[in-house]
Amino acid sequence: MQSDNPTAAILVIGDEILSGRTREGNAHHLSQVLNSIGIDLREVRIVSDDQDQIVEAIRALDKSLGGRWDMLFTSGGIGPTHDDVTADAVAAAFGVGIEINEEARAVMTARWQARGVEVTGNRLRMARIPLGARLIANAHSAAPGFHIGNTYVMAGVPEVFRVMVEAIIPGLPTGRASVSEAVEVMRPESDVADGLREVAERYPDLSLGSYPFQREQRYGTSLVIRGLDGARVAAAMADLHARLAL
Repeated sequence: MQSDNPTAAILVIGDEILSGRTREGNAHHLSQVLNSIGIDLREVRIVSDDQDQIVEAIRALDKSLGGRWDMLFTSGGIGPTHDDVTADAVAAAFGVGIEINEEARAVMTARWQARGVEVTGNRLRMARIPLGARLIANAHSAAPGFHIGNTYVMAGVPEVFRVMVEAIIPGLPTGRASVSEAVEVMRPESDVADGLREVAERYPDLSLGSYPFQREQRYGTSLVIRGLDGARVAAAMADLHARLAL
C-alpha cells in the first residue's frame, strides 16, 4: 500500500514473552490504535531483557538515531526488579545519563503514601529516567513511562500500557487512517489467486491480502483490500467481485 503517513515500529521487551510464559497483546492493541490515527506500523520486534540487544534494536528502529522508522514504541522492562533494564538501555542508546526524576518521584511517592505503601529503593527504580526525557503519564498506577527522541517507552503490564498509549496519542504526528473492505468466499486460496493477483496489479497503491479458513470441513478464503482512498478500495473490491464472479 502506497502511503505518505508517518511510520512506526514496536519493540516488545521481555524474557517472559520469548519463553511463552506470557501471551503478548500490547503490540496487537497498539497496531489497531496506530492504524486508526494514520500511522503506518512497519515492524514489530521482540527482544529479551538484555541491555545490549535493546540498545541495538532502538538504534536500528528510531529514525532520530539513524534507524528506519519515524517513531518507536517500546513495551516492557521499566519495573522495579533487576531484570528491568529498558530505561538504562534507552539512556545508553541515546548517549545520556540516567537518574531519579524528581517529578516522577513526587507523583509516585504521593500515590504510595496515600495508600500507605512504603517508599523503597526498589520502587524508586521506576523513577529512574534518562536525562532529557519527558514523562508519559500513568493514570493506572502512577509509575510513568517516558519519551526521548522519537522513542516512547511504556510499561509491559497491559492495563498500564493502554493508559500510557492514551496519554501519548494527542501528541503524535498523524496521517490518514486506512480504509478496508473484506469479503469471504468458500473457495481455497488457489482458486482465487489469479483474480486477486490481477486486481493487485491493476491497483498497485492498495494492499490486497488473502487469509484461508476452514468452516464445517470446507475451505474458504477471506479477501481483504486496504488503502488510504475509500473510492479506490471500493473500485478494487468491485473489480475483484467481477473477476471472481462473486
